[in-house]
Amino acid sequence: MSKHKIAMVGTPCEIMAASKLQYYTDSPIDVKLGLFCMENFSYRYFENLLGEYDLKMDDIEKFQIEKGYVFLLLKNRQTVKIPLSVAKRIIRKNCNICVELTSETSDISIGSIGSEEEWSTLIVRTKKGEEIVEGAVKDEFIEARDFTESQFKLLNKLAQTKISKNIENIERREFLARPVLYQRVKSDSSINKENIESNFIDLKSNVIDVGACVLCGACEYACPEGLITIDDTKPIMKGNCPQDCHACFRVCPRTFIHDDLRNDNSKPIGDYIKVLSVRSLKHIQGQDGSIVTTLIDYLLSNKIVTEALVVDKKDHLAWKPYAKITNAIDEVVKSGGTKYSVCPVFKPLKEMEKEVN
Repeated sequence: MSKHKIAMVGTPCEIMAASKLQYYTDSPIDVKLGLFCMENFSYRYFENLLGEYDLKMDDIEKFQIEKGYVFLLLKNRQTVKIPLSVAKRIIRKNCNICVELTSETSDISIGSIGSEEEWSTLIVRTKKGEEIVEGAVKDEFIEARDFTESQFKLLNKLAQTKISKNIENIERREFLARPVLYQRVKSDSSINKENIESNFIDLKSNVIDVGACVLCGACEYACPEGLITIDDTKPIMKGNCPQDCHACFRVCPRTFIHDDLRNDNSKPIGDYIKVLSVRSLKHIQGQDGSIVTTLIDYLLSNKIVTEALVVDKKDHLAWKPYAKITNAIDEVVKSGGTKYSVCPVFKPLKEMEKEVN
């Protein structure tokens, strides 16, 4: 049993990977804070797109996506808006087969859809998540109010739009023999059989080579021999899989999903206990009401978790995301805000294990 109890922040695919790590391994991840996510962008392609507007990543103070535009607040206080119809060409391929908007296997999901400015939409999904939110309200870290019928309508509509659009993409890919394993409905016994017959070669052919890899780094973390590496490009293996090792295939969020983790596409936002509109009473930095930062502050301050796994941006490379584990509130605050690009989020867990060993 790990001595670490980590609160993780992640997008729907990263949260699914964390859920599979919890399912298959002795994972140190204890609390999952899932983000709403419609899609993410390729960092390199984003740089190229900004060049068309005579901009660089370093010119940008803050990103925001809403109302059909990518809004860029520049350091000179000007605002540039790029139509999403233009930005669509830099969306990562794997996002086109994602049917989750609201991180359905998290303990708590957070986003802006449906809530007023400076407020966040919060979906409580588990008993653990409910206890955290109730404690954060009681200790005056956040304030909460009920979600209205019109807010529900908007949230469900956008979630259903993502499902419907990407189900079409999935069906098209499957027709062209480009597998989308995680959306195939299979019994748990059948999945177990597939898992024990599969290794990195199967992961490469069924996920990586067909553009379904989300670059989360779960395969790198789970590999017991340290043979898999992932940075900004596809996972690479140096060496050969040990006989009877299937760890990387099992934990990938784009391989087969057991029934109790699988998305029910008839429920646009998945299963939940309650949905609230919330606002931070502690922090004003960050995005979507600074709720993620505030919840992590509550978790660390009350020693409910030992550390947080968050995504910050590199100081020497503007808006380039990287994952880190920290127990310092000021570092959590610094990492606030969406990066709209991806990185191997589980890499710090591997590094933490190496330090212990």
